[in-house]
Amino acid sequence: MVVYRHWIEEQEENLSPYACRSRDSRGRQRPEQPCTVRTDFQRDRDRIIHSKSFRRLKQKTQVFIIPEGDHFRTRLTHTLEVSQIARTIARALRLNEDLTEAIALGHDLGHTPFGHTGESALDEIHPGGFRHNEQSVRVVDFLEGEGGLNLTWEVRDGIATHTGERMPGTLEGQVVRIADRIAYINHDIDDAVRGGVLQLEDLPAEILQYVGYSHRQRINSMVTDLINHSWGKSVITMSPAMQQAVDELRAFMFENVYLGSEAKAEEGKARHVVQYLYEYYINYPELLPGEHRQRIAKFGTSQVVCDYIAGMTDRYAVMKFQELFVPRGFPVV
Repeated sequence: MVVYRHWIEEQEENLSPYACRSRDSRGRQRPEQPCTVRTDFQRDRDRIIHSKSFRRLKQKTQVFIIPEGDHFRTRLTHTLEVSQIARTIARALRLNEDLTEAIALGHDLGHTPFGHTGESALDEIHPGGFRHNEQSVRVVDFLEGEGGLNLTWEVRDGIATHTGERMPGTLEGQVVRIADRIAYINHDIDDAVRGGVLQLEDLPAEILQYVGYSHRQRINSMVTDLINHSWGKSVITMSPAMQQAVDELRAFMFENVYLGSEAKAEEGKARHVVQYLYEYYINYPELLPGEHRQRIAKFGTSQVVCDYIAGMTDRYAVMKFQELFVPRGFPVV
């Protein structure tokens, strides 16, 4: 039998000395027979793409809650943009592109309906709090398939550390962590301008002059700077000037878009939907779908309810809320 995987693994020997090679993976939680065609990181990528959690991202909020326009980003299109940016960086730095892609595609699998509004709503009400990066790991470890996707340590680590205080254990994970920020800052600017929340001239003029006036120019400036300042190094980093510009743009977006803008006008309603559903199923766990009820003995009611709510799309959460809390009209015969 020809083992095509060996050829791919041999090609990985040409990567940067700082790259993570699939042969050197720390492995899976449960040992598996290797694939003859794909490396372990390629298998992880494929498992993520074929998962139900990945498909549901198409109907989860990025910034605009249940957007009506066809061109506003969703959590799925955000994920694809992160993957594209991260792969470009990884290829230029001669890092493992398959590992980078797998982390990028899986990084938001645990995100709630209604974006960060849903996340903060669950964080307030769920014992121990809620963080979407930790939930993403929970999805791939336990909730997808028959007891999880059994991904490699490197992919799970990258998903867990794409946000938060702990840094990724691989450069590929570091690439995704920064690509996530590059993607959401720039596409959220694009969506905010499209939605009339911002005008381009509202953005700080000195930053636009430095990073570029168009969506394409800004992403290119940030990616090129990152590559130039990370080449041949054991850490992924931007230049101090570019990092400051990115931080200032992010702060501007928090002040003018993410908190209290028209884009977030439905936040209060979305928060109520999430928390009312959570409290309802805590009180009536017998009404959870069968696959979720079966997990109660292992994980406890509150965790299973949290898993169920976090996995909902925006539209499904609204539908369940209407079904449970909005009176129906009395049928006239």
